[in-house]
Amino acid sequence: VIVDHLVPPMMRAESYDELAELERLLDEYARLEVLDPPKLPALAARIWSAVEAANLQADLGVHERPDDVGALVGHIDGYLCEVKDIQVKDGLHVLGRVPEGEQLRGLVAALLRLGSGGVPGLRRAVGAAFGLDEPALVAAPGARAQAAPPELLERFRGPAVTGGDLVDRLEAAQALLLGVLAASGWSADTVAEACLEALGRRDEGVERTLRFACEEVLPRLRGTADELDNVVAALRGRHVPAGPSGSPTRGRLDVLPTGRNFYSVDPRALPSELSWEVGMRLADALLERHRSETGGLPRSVGLVVWGSAAMRTQGDDVAEILALLGVRPVWHPESRRVTGVEVVPLAELGRPRIDVTMRISGFFRDAFPHLVTLLDDAVTTVAALDEPPERNYVAAHARADAERLAAELDSAPAWRRATARVFGSKPGTYGAGLLQLVDARDWRERGDLAEVYEAWGGYAYGRGLDGTPARAAMRDCYARIEVAVKNVDSREHDILDSGDYFQYHGGMVATVRALTGREPAAYLGDSSDPSRVAARTLAEETRRVFRARVANPRWVASMIRHGYKGAAELAATVDYLFGYDATAGVAEDWMYEQLAARYLLDDDVAEFMSRSNPWAARSIAERLVEAADRGLWSEPSETTLGRIRERFLALEGELEEAGA
Repeated sequence: VIVDHLVPPMMRAESYDELAELERLLDEYARLEVLDPPKLPALAARIWSAVEAANLQADLGVHERPDDVGALVGHIDGYLCEVKDIQVKDGLHVLGRVPEGEQLRGLVAALLRLGSGGVPGLRRAVGAAFGLDEPALVAAPGARAQAAPPELLERFRGPAVTGGDLVDRLEAAQALLLGVLAASGWSADTVAEACLEALGRRDEGVERTLRFACEEVLPRLRGTADELDNVVAALRGRHVPAGPSGSPTRGRLDVLPTGRNFYSVDPRALPSELSWEVGMRLADALLERHRSETGGLPRSVGLVVWGSAAMRTQGDDVAEILALLGVRPVWHPESRRVTGVEVVPLAELGRPRIDVTMRISGFFRDAFPHLVTLLDDAVTTVAALDEPPERNYVAAHARADAERLAAELDSAPAWRRATARVFGSKPGTYGAGLLQLVDARDWRERGDLAEVYEAWGGYAYGRGLDGTPARAAMRDCYARIEVAVKNVDSREHDILDSGDYFQYHGGMVATVRALTGREPAAYLGDSSDPSRVAARTLAEETRRVFRARVANPRWVASMIRHGYKGAAELAATVDYLFGYDATAGVAEDWMYEQLAARYLLDDDVAEFMSRSNPWAARSIAERLVEAADRGLWSEPSETTLGRIRERFLALEGELEEAGA
């Protein structure tokens, strides 16, 4: 029996500190363009200074001041709008406690963002009510806004120059709608009145979504109050009601209320037909992004596959792998179970078949053995095709390996090893081994991390390969990887929320580097909105997450509400960023500077940490000093480093006095 629990309250990241100041300057620039153009050059200089102060050059892909800063204004504004629109956690979920007030409204907004079961997302419906295409505005936040509706701007004042500005107006309208509805006790009878009061008009689409919130979302959320009772019932051997699994912020509101004994999906029905569509888009986005970065397609891709993600998405990762290989699932016409794969002809595929090496989690191995076999069958099917090597990289690599192995193995075992692409931990074990190594500080260089990753993950799976030791085969495959990929399917968590991201994905990057001496391209596929998938570099995603959550004072404040556990979350975030930096080199010096300033040296946060969890504060100080000692934080400010050491000594004294 596994009793699930609700996701944390969610909130929009919004702007803060130096990002808010830069946004203010951009708004002023838009105003002066119309009213006082001669002042623009001076303001452009201030804008560039603000960009440098916020360390945004890498985010924007502009490392030196351009001759015409004004030409960059739309790009800067679009990026800031994109970051502040990211959903982040507003604290932690407390078992059996339904969010209240602002946290409840924020969570309802997150649950209604994508829509569900034919009901449109709330912000999208509000946009449509004013004649705006909200998805198009979100997709191009820096583009000039066309014909902003006067009635929207009259009710929700603010800049309306770009698409991102209009998204802000729609966000304000949504917040007011939910506030009015909450004041009425979330009564469906007041939906029309709330719409009229908030928007100044009635609208069928908006009212439909609000009614759905009152009649479906709120009752389901209130049902999560049973979480703790159901945990106690399970411990006493009593019945716990069953419920489906999935991500509620991804449109799966049927998983609510939580606190139920969740069941998985039918593994033989994965990937679902919808997931196949998402997987194809993920594959296309990845290849197109890599082509734009390098001018060509990768011959070999490494992809991390988790069981939890397969349950939430019904097989997006699996579908992407099949799409990269150039095969498609075959579904039984009645049961809709997957019975196998069929080859997509090269003429239809329109590109070479990409070789894919998979690092599966132990949970995926145990929960989805059928999918392990399906993936292995897909690889061996493609490897056996009689196609030109420049059009089928799987076959080209398999033939070359089989020929090399022929001197020591018979043809059948040589071919089996040459086509092994699914690797994981030893049967009965879980993880990638790096978290323990990083926690113990028991490594000298990145090659040590790669050695452990290889030792833990060097077991092959597939037909006749039930966890067979295969480190040599793994090395052969990893040495070919040009692109290392991990997908993120929900904004309920991010890459700095868990050590597994750096263990599996960062470990893959470190291993390729150790084997070849080169850095593979590292990407994150984003399917948190299945209708609008994206592929970002790992560096880009790290900056986005850092700016939206890690350095966000609102998120830090939300952790402070949770005392001891909140402080532990701050320390864990530092550890996970450090781990990703150790394996994949993702953190920049300014990130360590901000961690020190916001988590350790800020007076209010320092007082909170000393009061609630001085052990967490000491851990942060130790980790930051370690980053400097190892050269990950390559050029730390001596002043900052000195203050960190002083804080560490003070914490040691506090703990000693407390008898810790």
